[in-house]
Amino acid sequence: MKRLLVCVFMAAMWAVAAAGQSLEDLNIQIHGYATQGFLYSSANNVLTTSSSNGSPAWSEAVVNVTSQPMPKLRVGVQARYGLLGNLGNAITLDWAAADYKASDEFGVRFGKVKTPTGLFNEVQDIDPGFIWVLLPQSVYPIESRNSLLAHYGGVVYGTIKLGASGGKLEYRGFGGERVLAGDDGYFLDMNEGGLILPNGISGVTMGGALHWKTPISGLMVGASDTKDEQWTGAVTSTYMYEGISIPLTGTFTVKPLNLYNYFGLYEKNKMMFAAEYSRLPVTVPILLNSELTGPIPQLVKSDQRAWYGMFSYKLSNKLTAGAYESQFFDRRISPGPGRYQKDFALNGRYDFNSFLYTKVEEHFIQGDGRNLDTNMNLNGMTTNFKLTLFKIGVSF
Repeated sequence: MKRLLVCVFMAAMWAVAAAGQSLEDLNIQIHGYATQGFLYSSANNVLTTSSSNGSPAWSEAVVNVTSQPMPKLRVGVQARYGLLGNLGNAITLDWAAADYKASDEFGVRFGKVKTPTGLFNEVQDIDPGFIWVLLPQSVYPIESRNSLLAHYGGVVYGTIKLGASGGKLEYRGFGGERVLAGDDGYFLDMNEGGLILPNGISGVTMGGALHWKTPISGLMVGASDTKDEQWTGAVTSTYMYEGISIPLTGTFTVKPLNLYNYFGLYEKNKMMFAAEYSRLPVTVPILLNSELTGPIPQLVKSDQRAWYGMFSYKLSNKLTAGAYESQFFDRRISPGPGRYQKDFALNGRYDFNSFLYTKVEEHFIQGDGRNLDTNMNLNGMTTNFKLTLFKIGVSF
């Protein structure tokens, strides 16, 4: 209900603004893009696709509409259709927000707003804006893109000048409600194990980020911290008793947690370097029960560490090449390939013109701690494999 009220409020506010001005005065702009991807892996099926046989099951279409009814006020909305293997195949609301910028030092946006964490979270919904087919999956897992991108609530932001020798400090503070749908990729392994979250989970989230644009031209360093309060959702499962399937019901709880991100970006001429480190410790008590079994408690813990380093170089006006090393590991999992994933990627992007582009990416992957699920790999998984990705996109 809260989320519905936010969207209704946004629509009503836009309507009120439009009522007092002509469409020309509102400065309405419509933009978007559409992409089609193809995946082929030398072994293992990845991202819920049949990639070991070659899979075109990766499509995306995004449209956003923005308006500026007053000089300091901007409102907008973005919708997305996404399909990736067995995930998505639905239209979702990426964001719907009003943004009031009183000055360079202070602004506020509210509605369903992008969450300003890490280096790329606020731009991972803009495929034409970066060269990578996949952002480093250790930090930006595509299966959870919808959940990570935005929250319902607000963001305050601004830029503080630190003098001629101090550079600039950009700050962001945010708070509200985050929603993880029951079919989010975060729950994929759990769902395949028979635990279902029919309504997903949601809860309070808050945090902040600092981006220091240093006196060194092109160099930015920053950090963000996200604090999530305890989230709880209903969970269902089944229990086999003497050949009879007994339904189980209970609760799925995520204890309060902090997500830490530390990052840096350096751009000069045709070169770009970036790096990021994140840590996410998670504790999840699960309690199931029925009249036959009584309470069945479970406790899942993880301590996820992730980092990447990337480089790109613009070879010509139309061609850009890049590479990154991305690593993920969970210190709570016993040693073995399921504990980690190391991913070295080589990339090329070619822009035919201002509207049409294509990307090609080759990944050399070790470990199966990311992007792999049991149901798509019933014959087992290979620890070392290659993944070839191709994407073509059009923007307007």
